[in-house]
Amino acid sequence: MTLALDGRTAIVCGASAGIGLAIAEALAEQDANVVMFARRREPLERHAQRLNALAVRGDLTNRADLDRLVERTLAAFGGIDVLVNNGGGPPRKPALEVGDEDVELAVELLLLSAVRLTALCLPHLRASGRGRIVNITSSSVREPIANLALSNAVRPGVVGWAKTLARELGPDGVTVNSIAPGRIDTERIREVYPDGPGEADLRDIPLRRLGDAREVADVVAFLASDRASYVTGTVIPVDGGLTRGLL
Repeated sequence: MTLALDGRTAIVCGASAGIGLAIAEALAEQDANVVMFARRREPLERHAQRLNALAVRGDLTNRADLDRLVERTLAAFGGIDVLVNNGGGPPRKPALEVGDEDVELAVELLLLSAVRLTALCLPHLRASGRGRIVNITSSSVREPIANLALSNAVRPGVVGWAKTLARELGPDGVTVNSIAPGRIDTERIREVYPDGPGEADLRDIPLRRLGDAREVADVVAFLASDRASYVTGTVIPVDGGLTRGLL
């Protein structure tokens, strides 16, 4: 499917690996101007060169880095049409081991970074006339996951903020959506299954396999296009049927 993203400028956070890298690849294949933001210099610059994208190194939790990201994007391309808020997850912990500092760091990483960067991009997304905001969250926003108390607590806040933002930005033609990936074959999931998932691990997934990062990326590319212009305020699961909620 041709999504006609040529000439549009997209910022993709967490773009040096995993889901973020797959999103950058999917958007680049649709001829978008892709700006890749991540902390790790070597893989970021290597993949950006391969995709003919702009690499901007920085940390989502550093306000100065976010300012620089937007400044370099505007200097290179003159506008911003698509923002993909994506980053790593907080440490795995049960609720009984979560402390004040853990919560503060998780909020800064998952929620505050998205709020800050969106605010910086918003004037340009509005000016675009077809602005798109896509937040990469987790299936934990639909069904809490054992031993991921921080993700279970904070990521739903991202969805609540995004849903509210979607209503406020609708009159400006800016859409706001969130993706809830399930068990996707990335570095983070390999920490859980160092020898690969067994049959018992896959039993809860109706499709009986891990997802591929590109399967998430293709949904993001669709949401970035005009074909998704009437889709906003949603949470779209890409989880192989893992979560059991009706909505």
